[in-house]
Amino acid sequence: MQIELSNRQKEARSRFRSFAEQKIAPYAGQWDNKQRVPSHIFAELREHGYLGAPVPAEFGGGGMDAITYGVLTEEIGRACSSVRSLLTVHDMVTLTVLRWARPSLKEKFFPRMSRGELLCALALSEPNVGSDSSSVETTARRDSDHYILNGKKCWITYGQIADLFLVIAREDSGVSAFLVPGETPGLTRRKIQVVGTRASLVAELDLSECRVPMDSLVGKSGFAHLQAVATALDFGRYSVAWGCVGIAQACLSASLDYCSKRKQFGVTINKHQLVQRKLSEMIAGTHAARLLCCRAGYARQMSDPQAISEALVAKYFASRIATRAANDAVQLHGANGLTENYPVSRFLRDAKVMEIIEGSTQIQQIAIVNSPPSEI
Repeated sequence: MQIELSNRQKEARSRFRSFAEQKIAPYAGQWDNKQRVPSHIFAELREHGYLGAPVPAEFGGGGMDAITYGVLTEEIGRACSSVRSLLTVHDMVTLTVLRWARPSLKEKFFPRMSRGELLCALALSEPNVGSDSSSVETTARRDSDHYILNGKKCWITYGQIADLFLVIAREDSGVSAFLVPGETPGLTRRKIQVVGTRASLVAELDLSECRVPMDSLVGKSGFAHLQAVATALDFGRYSVAWGCVGIAQACLSASLDYCSKRKQFGVTINKHQLVQRKLSEMIAGTHAARLLCCRAGYARQMSDPQAISEALVAKYFASRIATRAANDAVQLHGANGLTENYPVSRFLRDAKVMEIIEGSTQIQQIAIVNSPPSEI
């Protein structure tokens, strides 16, 4: 197992960190307050090859290996979880289309998807359907050489602006997946306000008699739960796990800085043992989460059958560590941690989201027990 970054990966991390610190971190709080990531950031991500980064180069993507991509996700997530969310949802849809879509559909959309020119979002969750993706209520019926979609989707990250949606809907044969352009007649969007990752442009979708061509089907009819959904969520968990490491690292850096300057009882608070305990646990937890993500990334690179299980463990542990680190960071900041003058309040809100998306903590626990990874 790879437990240390190669020189090439370390150089990439330096580039990613420089980009995040210059282009994202100084403005993340403003975007969070405005509940919107500005469009010029999408152009910046596109120019640097960060959208579509894990897509193989022969298909027009960045060709980034799994661990390097994870480091990118960590650094972007450390600066702003809302921006990291775009990388996650765009790439999970793009890789799913690459694997399962018909040649005609890929020829039509994939080159622009892989370059980040068409932004993608996953339309899976519904008002009555969350973790049980096999029970979607949105319907798809055949009409000559088209499908007609009807239903409602919610909690769609970047749904307010996405150019393409991977819509999960139910046919008579079972659950299927469809690639639906955002301008399709009958598709409307409504902004949803959320507590965490507030700038990630979350939306609710209404689909009313949306007609899409037959080749919009991604994967086999009736098998989306085993094909498209499984592929998308597996990659999403991996990306989110690294993003959680970014949140934990951001909490640690902010806490170390604050505690080295804040004085109580005549000394800086980092001299107090109980404060040191919280900081030490934050350090150990962040390092452990990063190593689990590296393990999951190595498994992906080796095409190890255990890669899915490793991603489950990494996402479960890293999301819990991020929430714990954010809780402790706010506590260490005291009343200041409850204000928008310090980023730790945003980190806490964002961290809680991580324990819910791409499978809640409780769902992860069930999945890990049912499909445990092999021993080290």
